Amino acid sequence: MKFYPEMKPANSPWLGGMPTHWELSRFRYEAVINGGQVDPRKEPWCGMTLIAPNHIESSTGRIIGVETAEEQGADSGKYPVRQGQIVYSKIRPALNKAAIAETQALCSADMYAMSFGSRIESRFALYYILARPFRTFVTVISLRVKMPKVNREDLADAPWLVPPMDEQCAIADYLDRETSRIDTLIEEQLRLIEMLRERRTAVISSALAPTDSWIRRRIKHIGETSLGKMLDAGRAVRDGDQSRPYVRAADVRADGSVNLLDLNEMPFSGAEMEVFDLRAGDVLLIEGGATVGRPGFMYESAPGIAFQKTVNRLRVKSQVDPRFVYWSMLRLYESAYYANHYGSVSFVHLTGEKLREIELHLPSLDEQRAVAAYLDEQTAKTDALIIETEKFIELARERRAALITATVTGQVDVRGTV
Repeated sequence: MKFYPEMKPANSPWLGGMPTHWELSRFRYEAVINGGQVDPRKEPWCGMTLIAPNHIESSTGRIIGVETAEEQGADSGKYPVRQGQIVYSKIRPALNKAAIAETQALCSADMYAMSFGSRIESRFALYYILARPFRTFVTVISLRVKMPKVNREDLADAPWLVPPMDEQCAIADYLDRETSRIDTLIEEQLRLIEMLRERRTAVISSALAPTDSWIRRRIKHIGETSLGKMLDAGRAVRDGDQSRPYVRAADVRADGSVNLLDLNEMPFSGAEMEVFDLRAGDVLLIEGGATVGRPGFMYESAPGIAFQKTVNRLRVKSQVDPRFVYWSMLRLYESAYYANHYGSVSFVHLTGEKLREIELHLPSLDEQRAVAAYLDEQTAKTDALIIETEKFIELARERRAALITATVTGQVDVRGTV
């Protein structure tokens, strides 16, 4: 990697320096932010592809999905986009969503369509917009309003570096090549994570496959269930009530742990704290929503912490191993048991009555403990590999972002690279 030999200050708090033969400009002098509301129900816009913020991947410049204007709704403003223009999300700019339109399309009212002059190569412009200095600039100016949003006038004032056109093309070619390599590596690691998760699920399913010696028992015969305190009831403060932290659905994590730090609070009486207490071995299950039935496990008791109505507590009897029950409930959740058994309604509730009627397959207590210990060991190994791979992906993404920033701000000399 080569570096430019001579640098000069860029006279901007967002940029350190720039090569002496580069020019410092402003966005307003190099681009036009296009607008012009149209009615997508009328020709020639009817049936055209729509690009909205949710169709663009953060920080990569890739379009990951599109729909037609009619599918998204015809009652909001849409703007025509020409092939080759850059579409840029003006809401929550810290997410860094920008891409080059591959065809003629419409963009939603939450986006800008940008046209650049003859001095700017569009691929270089996209990488410049994705770079950290530009993202920092728009993030700061977007915080002036409640909903982070960058307006056209402030955006036009962003500092803009202008290398010679041949260098812009060389920079774009270099970044196309290098980011493609990083992206390929990231995709390979994402596939590895998917394979590890599939293997984890297979291990759980295999270990919990019942034999002829296993017996079937409904949850109501092996333990007690309770739904947490209603949040609305917590607003009425009675004499003797004290504000106490409570666990809600969001605190039941995907990895099976339960968050017990920085919890929301509401008033509880002493009697309620005894009813809604949390003890070691409790299995907590999310009561409704997209993650209905996802279990969490209490490894230790949590004195002074209760739970709210978005969570079911399952407390098993002594003849059943609670960790085995946790794995059994996780298997049900991962097999889409709740959606399959309670219909295809948009919001499934796991009521106490439904939970108590669920049937589990149970071996002897000793075998339950052995199965649970085996699953704890095997999944821990897989989880460690997943965490290690996720860290690698994060480092690769940081490397990608740093490479883009260094190159478009003149820290790396790509002239002569092949």
